[in-house]
Amino acid sequence: MYLKLEATQMSSNPKTKEQIENLLRNGMNKELRDRLCCRMTFGTAGLRSAMGAGFCYINDLTVIQSTQGMYKYLERCFSDFKQRGFVVGYDTRGQVTSSCSSQRLAKLTAAVLLAKDVPVYLFSRYVPTPFVPYAVQELKAVAGVMITASHNRKEDNGYKVYWETGAQITSPHDKEILKCIEECVEPWNGSWNDNLVDTSPLKRDPLQDICRRYMEDLKKICFHRELNSKTTLKFVHTSFHGVGHDYVQLAFQVFGFKPPIPVPEQKDPDPDFSTVKCPNPEEGESVLELSLRLAERENARVVLATDPDADRLAVAELQENGHWKVFTGNELAALFGWWMFDCWKKNKSRNADVKNVYMLATTVSSKILKAIALEEGFHFEETLPGFKWIGCRIKDLLENGKEVLFAFEESIGFLCGTSVLDKDGVSAAVVVAEMAAYLETLNITLKQQLTKVYEKYGYHISKTSYFLCYDPITIKSIFERIRNFDSPKEYPKFCGTFAILHIRDVTTGYDSSQPNKKSVLPVSKNSQMITFTFQNGCVATLRTSGTEPKIKYYAEMCASPEQSDTALLEEELKKLIEALIENFLEPSKNGLIWRSV
Repeated sequence: MYLKLEATQMSSNPKTKEQIENLLRNGMNKELRDRLCCRMTFGTAGLRSAMGAGFCYINDLTVIQSTQGMYKYLERCFSDFKQRGFVVGYDTRGQVTSSCSSQRLAKLTAAVLLAKDVPVYLFSRYVPTPFVPYAVQELKAVAGVMITASHNRKEDNGYKVYWETGAQITSPHDKEILKCIEECVEPWNGSWNDNLVDTSPLKRDPLQDICRRYMEDLKKICFHRELNSKTTLKFVHTSFHGVGHDYVQLAFQVFGFKPPIPVPEQKDPDPDFSTVKCPNPEEGESVLELSLRLAERENARVVLATDPDADRLAVAELQENGHWKVFTGNELAALFGWWMFDCWKKNKSRNADVKNVYMLATTVSSKILKAIALEEGFHFEETLPGFKWIGCRIKDLLENGKEVLFAFEESIGFLCGTSVLDKDGVSAAVVVAEMAAYLETLNITLKQQLTKVYEKYGYHISKTSYFLCYDPITIKSIFERIRNFDSPKEYPKFCGTFAILHIRDVTTGYDSSQPNKKSVLPVSKNSQMITFTFQNGCVATLRTSGTEPKIKYYAEMCASPEQSDTALLEEELKKLIEALIENFLEPSKNGLIWRSV
């Protein structure tokens, strides 16, 4: 303990040093132990934690240590590391009490590498997260880091790592980098010297070049520029106090649109996210309040909301009855899937083969793309949760000459085209605008088009929510109980009155639907995830979040086109979710906190 305390004293940040000294002075040994005796590990979105003092928190020291580990690992992997360089980007987060801001942490990341004579492409101002993977590919860098906690609460920050492919790192890179971090925890000479970003000739600013290339590449997914320039539709855009405003404005310009109307109170960066309870547009109408009211005043029918680092997108549309329809990630994916395939069909070259076309989704997301693929003849693939798996798979497909039109995860993460190998709220926002403008010429709303998609390919009604649980032991016992339900090593055969057809447990690698009982998806021991396929056509998954203290559930009723009684399907899904919660999660017994809406 004393050694670890000493290591923290090496911090050149007086605020975090003071936090540790206060705990020590006040004899708060348990909190000291919690802060100093464990280290962050890579989750679905890199390293992510609260800002503050301690090895399990994001701060100057842990970012320096992480970058030193990165350097050590990259030096081993790439003989041309010092020729190709490294990309660093950041969002607009910050915390006064720990003197941590994304910009400062990005400068320290750059300093560690510059001190070791590595060329660093450090963006001179905040950028959307997708700009970092895009720059890694465009500049042929060996890797990149984005300092962001995306849509997490204001106390958090993160360190998101991209490999040379432009996709987020997956195993074994994450484990090897962690080993390298542990091997060099003491800051090197020069690691604290953030002046290097102003003095080193090895520092370059890729902002203008990357922004120009990115906007040029956007044209590949623009199909109706002339129509866009004439549309009477108005759009409101909120950037949720984050990075999105300038970049969405530019994207609209590229597509020929008039600029979207910004929400003035949320247009500029604000690390306190002062107008919203939480900076997550996925929470729906409650957090979209300001943008919906502005849209009503401005007579705008469509609201687009990018999250604070602009990699995710929420969409709302005003209905004829005066109510707003906030689309779920799965509903938007149904629209994107239809749109991207329809545009491909209308614009394909003569020798283009539909069997060469792919769409992807994470396994906890809607199966709507699978239904469209079966009907239209293209391929659909599933990956583990987390866009890093999608990015890696897209890279493989592209290298094998395949064409990927669209990929998504249900938590409002979308990728149209393949210029970026991560979810991208900027391109998704402008594609939705073009889709809405096109449909407007046919006198069809987004909601009406969604119904048409479901009528043709089968209704897919889904519900996703979560419980908060701050006790890892409780979480583990909930999942272990399912694995040993009626007797040891026996999974349940029923959930209440609902018969279970198959069970897949990605944590252990078990899948009852496979002849060898082994999961086709890679085993993911570090997180809990069990999927149930029911006899009534419903698929439900229970999993832990990789970035927050949540147990999430995902349930979807996948109907065939002839099953059109949506009220019946919704009722069946509701009953099944109630059974799932009552029988498997047991919230009152386990002290789980229901999601507050």
